[in-house]
Amino acid sequence: MYMTIGEVFAQTVRKFPKKEALVDIRTGLRYTYEQWEQEVNVLANAFIKMGVRKGDRVSTVLFNTAELATAFFACAKIGAVFNPINFRLKSQEIAYILTDASPKIVLFEKAVEPQIANIHHKFPHISFWYIDADPPAYAVHYYERIQAASAELPHIDVSENDLYAIMYTSGTTGRPKGVMHRHRDMIEQSLICNSVMRIRDTERGLVTAPMFHCAELHCCFLPRVHAGATNVIVHHFDPKQVLNVIEQERITVLFAAPTMWNMLLQEKLSDYDLSSLRIGLYGAAPMAPVLVKECKERLGIDLIQAYGMTEMGPAVTFLYEDEQLTKAGSAGRACLNHEIRIVKPREDGPSDPDDILPPGQVGEIIVKGPCMMIGYYNREEATEKALYKGWYHSGDLGYMDEDGYLYVADRVDDMIISGGENVYPREVEDVLYEHKGVLDVAVLGEPDEMWGEKVVAFVVKKDSNVTAEELDQFCKNSDRLAPYKRPRAYYFVDALPRNASGKIQKFLLREQMKKATQS
Repeated sequence: MYMTIGEVFAQTVRKFPKKEALVDIRTGLRYTYEQWEQEVNVLANAFIKMGVRKGDRVSTVLFNTAELATAFFACAKIGAVFNPINFRLKSQEIAYILTDASPKIVLFEKAVEPQIANIHHKFPHISFWYIDADPPAYAVHYYERIQAASAELPHIDVSENDLYAIMYTSGTTGRPKGVMHRHRDMIEQSLICNSVMRIRDTERGLVTAPMFHCAELHCCFLPRVHAGATNVIVHHFDPKQVLNVIEQERITVLFAAPTMWNMLLQEKLSDYDLSSLRIGLYGAAPMAPVLVKECKERLGIDLIQAYGMTEMGPAVTFLYEDEQLTKAGSAGRACLNHEIRIVKPREDGPSDPDDILPPGQVGEIIVKGPCMMIGYYNREEATEKALYKGWYHSGDLGYMDEDGYLYVADRVDDMIISGGENVYPREVEDVLYEHKGVLDVAVLGEPDEMWGEKVVAFVVKKDSNVTAEELDQFCKNSDRLAPYKRPRAYYFVDALPRNASGKIQKFLLREQMKKATQS
């Protein structure tokens, strides 16, 4: 028997009514669990008053805010389907999701108002709620809507098997798809993450990665509420602010994508008292072993890596703190109640779950577990393909070692075939990250008449004096990179395009290369 997300929240309130639950750094707001429950009930009743019924969608286009955190639990209490949307999306990308999800209400803020202003007229059936002062003419004020609502517990029958959320994939390869999760999926995910990170009610967790993404929301924010811990929210990631907040709020645990950890390491860490920080979780993208070592040495914390995907809730593997160096480069082993297989990829359809490859051989990563999505919203064909024979087919390439540790090579779509040889960009990227002058790097294939594809690297410099010749020599000197894997061209850029979860959007780099060759 599973609880619902709303019941989890109510149970924590009963256990820790006077404990500090939520801190919003931007507004200075501080709620105990008892006070936060009042706000959640008020918002839930305001939704009901506006005609939101069980199964209706409520969307948010918000940075990290107390309003987003409150909407998360308000939806859960009344059986509304939570639909957090990436605040970095452009107007037409948001319009695509609103058309697909068809929500009753959209919560948004000043920072995204230009995107909403361009498209609101397309959705006369949607009520737009603005959380900041002076709402635009087409929107209503969030706090006016909730002002007259009751703080009584709404009595809606919500089941563990009810749809809890539709979360749209990051769209690194094309149109995003709406991933559907039930309440029980996320209760299971929360229990797993709590056991891995040993979360107690005394923790003070920093919410700095985007809350619309399941890595922060499901692996960190919800598990801390589940345990009765405190969540401290910063509106968006800023390295200096994050370090200040760790010091001032005595933060003990946080999640950050590898690029965010890398940015923290560029700051003068000796200026901050970071002694309260106990553990750091990273995921959403691979972290080069050299960065793992630097994090441990300079921050003095234990690191845990999670690997997963939105479709699985997201975490499917963990690499523990004592394995970070002994199993460097690995994503860890399957988490509780999950099974992972490496199978032979097929070109004419989904991989067969029974076509299992031996340890050390690269194939497609497929996963099965209790947190798996029930499917893609309005996408039956895509669902059937992704969940073929009851396994989620990730599209990621990887291999298992003899000990059952997973190593993620790359996306199937990102593998480079040069002169008939397979090149996995990550192994080239890991080597380049070791160069002291490289801040960020992405490796991909560029069309080549002789070799089919040649390996190229997009590099963000840490040292402005770094040259292509120097990097080429560095790769030549490496004992971990065969000659055919060495980049044949280097493109120096100011920044790499990443989505909010920290994944590099290589399709944008390919478009950039294509334009460069055509001009």
